[in-house]
This record gives sequence, C-alpha cells and structure tokens, in this order.
Amino acid sequence: MASDRRSTGPAGDAAFEECYAAHFHSLTLQLNAYVGNLAEAQDMVQEAFCRALARWDSIAVYADPPAWVRRVAWNLATSGWRRRRTALNFLLRQREEHVAEPNPDRVALTRALATLPATQRRACVLFYIAQLTISEIAEQEGVAEGTVKSWLHRGRTTLAAQLAEARKEPENV
Repeated sequence: MASDRRSTGPAGDAAFEECYAAHFHSLTLQLNAYVGNLAEAQDMVQEAFCRALARWDSIAVYADPPAWVRRVAWNLATSGWRRRRTALNFLLRQREEHVAEPNPDRVALTRALATLPATQRRACVLFYIAQLTISEIAEQEGVAEGTVKSWLHRGRTTLAAQLAEARKEPENV
C-alpha cells in the first residue's frame, strides 16, 4: 500500500507515536477550552496530527514538534470559527421581513388577473405594472402592436367586470 508521506523508518514512526501519545490529551484539553466542544477539539487535534504525520521527517527535527501540532490545531479552530461567523452573519442578513398584508383591492386585482388568459395577463402586467409601451410589449412577445392592443382591451374589459363584481360581493354577504 502506497503512502503519501515519506517513510522515516521505525525510529521516525516510534517518535511520532510517542509525540502523539504524550500530547494528544493535553492539546485536546487546550482546544476544548478554546472552542467549547470536546468532539470538535478532538477532531481538530487529530487533523493536526494527521498533517504532522505527513511531514514528520521535517517536523521531527524541530526543537518542539508538539508546538507545530498545537499551532496547526489552533489555526484549524480559528478557521472554523471564522467560517461559522461568516455563515452566521449571512444568516442574520437573511431574516424574514414582515410586511403588511395586502389590502382587499390588491387581493381582488390579483384574483382577477389570475383568471385572464396568459397573453392578456402578461400584456396587462407589462403595460400597467412594468410600464412598457405597446411597441415594447409587441417586440418582447413577438406579435404585432394591434395584437397587444387587442389583448389589453380584452384584459381591461374582463378585469373591469370582475372588479365591479368583487366590490358588490361584500354588500351581499
């Protein structure tokens, strides 16, 4: 089985195992105090030792190899904290906005628009809400201006009838 790390031989492996056994617990306690989560602290220290194992040939010659592992573990904790802070800031900006409910006229208009054929509804929305000209609507829809005028006329007629009927309904109830 191939390994990603350079082999230091039995003496190097034994030195790594000795370092791991001597310092894993104390580094985990330090990280736990910093992050406030034992499982997360264990994961970070374990990750730091994995990174150390991959470079053990060069780390083993340092005056204090556990200091390198500690620094990597703390960097992992700080990076995790920054990621969580960024995510939290994003979520805080995504708060639900409470807006006033629509007035009865808006509800009636929305209902009336929903009953129109799609072409008439699009023409009315584009003309009255988006404030496009008849020629702009014709170009967008790929039809003649006369067709847009026809859609608007039919849509207005239907809307007027439905809205007049909607105004009468509350009085009958």
